Amino acid sequence: MELLEVNFDQNGLVPCIVQDWGSGEVLTLAYMNAEALALTQQTREMHFWSRSRQELWHKGATSGNTQSLKALRYDCDADALLALVEATGPACHTGERTCFYRGDFVPQAPYEVLPALERTIADRKSALPDGSYTAALLAKPSWIGEKVQEEAEEVTRAAREESDERVANEAADVLYHLSVLLASRDLSLIDAKRVLDERSR
Repeated sequence: MELLEVNFDQNGLVPCIVQDWGSGEVLTLAYMNAEALALTQQTREMHFWSRSRQELWHKGATSGNTQSLKALRYDCDADALLALVEATGPACHTGERTCFYRGDFVPQAPYEVLPALERTIADRKSALPDGSYTAALLAKPSWIGEKVQEEAEEVTRAAREESDERVANEAADVLYHLSVLLASRDLSLIDAKRVLDERSR
């Protein structure tokens, strides 16, 4: 992306939406000037212009919560940017994963459900709390595979014999158990999505 393609505003700034590369979740909205954009493109780490401090800042330079740039896009008017990033740590200065942690969260947006599930599974894997079904599965890897097979058979039977609601319920069971299986191998749904992307090219 050439700097001349971007239409900076009268203050020499352009808004940049930062989105999680893997989950699609919006992490923050910040601003860039030409220097911040150039540094971001050169280093492949996010740099912004702080309007409050009136200075350039490298995201994570002091906190360690860096954002590695995977792709940079801009809108039809070239006056707004979209940065797809792999984040290390929370995006928000408050310690929240995303700056957009206030407002309406019930129900979750559909694209938020699986990433939230994977984070819950990761927490269970780390803490292994007593009474947790997920922790019990993770403690016995062979059982996870059996459950995935069992749930796949149930969704197949539901598709053949039962209602759409039952199919959706059984499909949810498959996705949950598959997510646990992947986590047990230190993989995630992102790894499967990457394979699908490669196959579609």
